[in-house]
Parts: sequence; structure tokens; C-alpha cells
Amino acid sequence: MRIDAPQLTPQQTYKLLSGIVVPRPIAWISTLGPLGKVNLAPFSCFTFVSNAPPLLGINIGRKAGERKDTARNILAHQHFVVNIGDETLLDAMHDSAEEHPPEVSEADLLGLRTLPGAAIDTPRLADVPVSMECRFHSVTPYGDTGAEFFVGEVLVFHIRDGLARDGKIDTEALRPVCRIGGPNYASLGPIVSKRVIRQTPKSVMGADAPDASTKAP
Repeated sequence: MRIDAPQLTPQQTYKLLSGIVVPRPIAWISTLGPLGKVNLAPFSCFTFVSNAPPLLGINIGRKAGERKDTARNILAHQHFVVNIGDETLLDAMHDSAEEHPPEVSEADLLGLRTLPGAAIDTPRLADVPVSMECRFHSVTPYGDTGAEFFVGEVLVFHIRDGLARDGKIDTEALRPVCRIGGPNYASLGPIVSKRVIRQTPKSVMGADAPDASTKAP
């Protein structure tokens, strides 16, 4: 089968890509809405983009040309929380995608407990294994539908006790869920371990670079 991409509508392209680019991790984002209500929504176009400083990136589309509540709240308050849900919270995560007026709190509707942020005003979810408090860093528009790539700097990691070992997350214990095409999700599945590949350690540009004065002419 051959499909010429320019002939597709945005919705047709989305259906194809969301079934091809899989599995996708889910950023369950909490923000402050009107009257201090906790807005909550899942986004599966999500990744990390830097480790120094730690930066997370989320693509947030629009509805009928208008920014979603999450995007508006991030721009208004300059902070947000990326919560990582596990299998026990899948139903609530899915249901939080339901559209509601901006002043309605999805966290309240779904009976989800929240805790105050440590470094920002936005609350985090109390019962998720991981939450990351983020300060807004930048936003970049892409494409013809008004989608925007939001980047936030992680200020605080909240990790469930026992989940981090030797500085690494026990992914099997995390029990993350991922999004695939349509209203479909998957769990982690079998973990296959391979030999460790030796790699050059990560460094900070400039700080760890050789002194220019020592270089040969």
C-alpha cells in the first residue's frame, strides 16, 4: 500500500501516525485553572529533550483552533506538573481526557487526591508513582493545525519510595502504561535485557570541553 501524505487530512494523518509511532508514554499533566481548580489531562506526544537541565517536551494540539485548557493554564501560570500514572490509574487517566469547561476540575470529578507542589503552585497527584514539577521553558508552534511543543524544566522529582534503585527507576515496578492507536493502551510487557554498551559519559558543553588554549595550532 502506498499513501501520499499530502493527500491526507490532518485527522487521517493523526490516525496513521498514532498507530505507527508506538508505544507512546503518557504525560498526565496537572495545571492550575480558573479559581485555582486543578485541571488534569493526558498527552501521549511526550518525551524528554534535555538532561542538563532536565527538560520535558509535550505536544499540545488545539480544539477548533483554540488552545486547550492545559496550554492556556501553562502560559498563564508558567508552571505545570507531569504525573506518570500506572496500571491502577488507567481508567482515571483515560476518563480525564473528557472535555469539560475550564472551571471544572477533572481531579475532583474523578476523586483523585492531590498534594501541594514543593517548588511551584500547581498541585501534583498523590497516588501516582512519579510526579515532576516543571517550570515553563518555551513553546514552539509546528504544522498547520496550531499544534505547539511545550517544554518545561523539571525542578523537583517526586518518586515513590522503593521505586528508585542506585539512581535508576525500577521500570518493572513502575508499571507504566502507554498509548497506542485509538482509545487503546498497553502495559510494559516482557523486559528483554541485553549487554551494556559502553558510551561516552554525558557532559555539559563548555564546562567539560578542553581549554582552547591547550589545542594545537
